[in-house]
Formats: sequence, C-alpha cells, structure tokens
Amino acid sequence: MFDISKQKQIIDVVKYRYVWFILSLILIVPGIVAMIYSSITNENHYPLNVGIDFTGGTILQYKVDKNINNDEISNLRNSLEENGIQHPVIQVIQDSNINENKTSNIISIRTKFIDEHNQKQLENIKSIINSEFKQGELVQISSIGPTLGKELFKNSFIAMMLAFLGISVYLSLRFEPKYAIIALYTLVHDAIFVIGAFSLLGIFYHVQIDSLFITALLTVIGFSVHDTIVVFDRVRENCKFYGRKLSYDDIINASVNQTLARSINTSLTTVLTLLALYFFGGTTTKDFVLAMLLGIIIGTYSSIFVAGMLLAWHNDIVNGNKNKVQSRVKN
Repeated sequence: MFDISKQKQIIDVVKYRYVWFILSLILIVPGIVAMIYSSITNENHYPLNVGIDFTGGTILQYKVDKNINNDEISNLRNSLEENGIQHPVIQVIQDSNINENKTSNIISIRTKFIDEHNQKQLENIKSIINSEFKQGELVQISSIGPTLGKELFKNSFIAMMLAFLGISVYLSLRFEPKYAIIALYTLVHDAIFVIGAFSLLGIFYHVQIDSLFITALLTVIGFSVHDTIVVFDRVRENCKFYGRKLSYDDIINASVNQTLARSINTSLTTVLTLLALYFFGGTTTKDFVLAMLLGIIIGTYSSIFVAGMLLAWHNDIVNGNKNKVQSRVKN
C-alpha cells in the first residue's frame, strides 16, 4: 500500500492556515460591506440591485440606429424623470443583428410597473425616445406585477435554504456532523462571495440580478459541495489506514494534495467553457455566466483551503492538537 507520509506535498494547507483565513476575509468582507450599504440605500432594502423578476416592473426595449454615449444616456434619464418616470434604469445593449453598413443598439428602460391603465406613460417614453434618438423602434416590452415579483423572491430564498438543509442532512448521515457543519460553512462562504461581488457590481455598475442569478447560485452550491465531499472522503479513507501512524494535520495535507490535481483540472475545464460563453455568448446571459465563473473559482478555493483549514482547527479544539487522530470514522 502506498505510504502517504512519503507523498510529496505541493501545498501545506495546515501550516499556512492563517494565510487562507486572511485571504478569505479579504474576499468576502468587501462584499458584506457592500450588502449592508445596499440594504440601507436601496429603496426596497435588498442587499442587491434586483431586477423586475423580484420587484415587479416594466422593461421597454427600443432599437436605435446609432452609437450611444454616456452623455446621451444621462440626458435621456433626465428627460424621463422630468416627464414623471420615476427612477428609470437605462442600459444599452448591442444589437446582435447588425447590418454591415448600419450601426444599431437597443436601449433598455426599466421602470415601475406600468399596467393597462397607464398607457399614457408608454406614449411619453416613446415620444422622448423619438425626440432624443430619432425614430426609436419598440422591439420588446415585458412586465411583472409587484405581487408576483415578491413571490418569486420568496420562493428563491426557500429554494436556497432547502438546498443548504438537504446538503447538511446528507453529509451528517454520510460522514459525521462536523463534516456537515464545515461543508455548510464553506457553502455560505462561497455564496456570500458571489452575492457580495454582485452587490459591488450593483453599486458601481448598476448590475441587477434576476431569476438566472438564483439558478447560478444553486448550481455553484452543488459544484462547491461536490469538490468538498471529494476532499472529505479522502480524509476519511486516510484516517482509516493512517490514523494511528500520522497526525491529523499530516492526513489533511496529504488528502488535499491527493485531490488537488483533480479539483483544479475539473474546475479549469469548466472555467474555460464559461469564459467562452461570457465573451462570445449572448448579452442576456452574461451576468448568469459571470456568477457561475465567480462561484466555480471560489468553490474550488474553499474546497481545497477553507475546508481543510477548518478540519484542522476543529481537531485542535476537540483533541488539543494531539499527535494521532481521535475522531470517529464511519464505514
């Protein structure tokens, strides 16, 4: 049988545990601050800029045959507000069907919910677009009522909590409660990073989240816990065979290094695919792909460094950093 004590250690996870702890703080604290700031300053007190999927509202998209600069967007926003359109959110989307000799863009205007009794607002917006950009063509209009938006947000939150609960129960039964607690912490760590990153993007670049963001977040949670389980399973197997020969810290280091190449290779192939989608895919999926990218990267980091670091800390607290492994191992 191969002796893991003679295995070459690429990364000493346990020795530099405080480095990984500080790095994790650097990664998640700015996002937490941004979420607190957004919760205070946003009209609906959400920690993120949420789209009409969750708040309700109307999106109107107008096609214009010219390039649009920031000054023109600012003038359009002022004109809309002067005509009673409160807090319009304006984005410029490059038209995917561009003629070779014609420049074309789509102006997306998000407003509060406009129902059939407020057709005058639609006429006002159309007249403003025409006055600013000449013959703007309405290509799409979509609306979601406020009640439906709140219901979707509530259901999304419930879906995330059920995912966390299901993962915790499975790991408690499959491994030990301590593994479930540590895995849950790494999932929260990853989720906070992704949510915090989009909170920062919302503050500085007015990025909004929609139901696709929740889909990306749930996918990231599944991917992250998958990598973490691989590390835990390797730790458990090594404890069976080397628990009386090696210290728990040595077993953690060996286990992480045994799974390191697999974790990086799996994540790298996924990241390359997502990068291709981000740069060459459609505009409407860019935020979804970005959330996936951030989640895959932070999930790989946490499964390698955060999970191992926490296992070592737990053993120090429970067993006083004894030389041999004292934890119970399930078959």
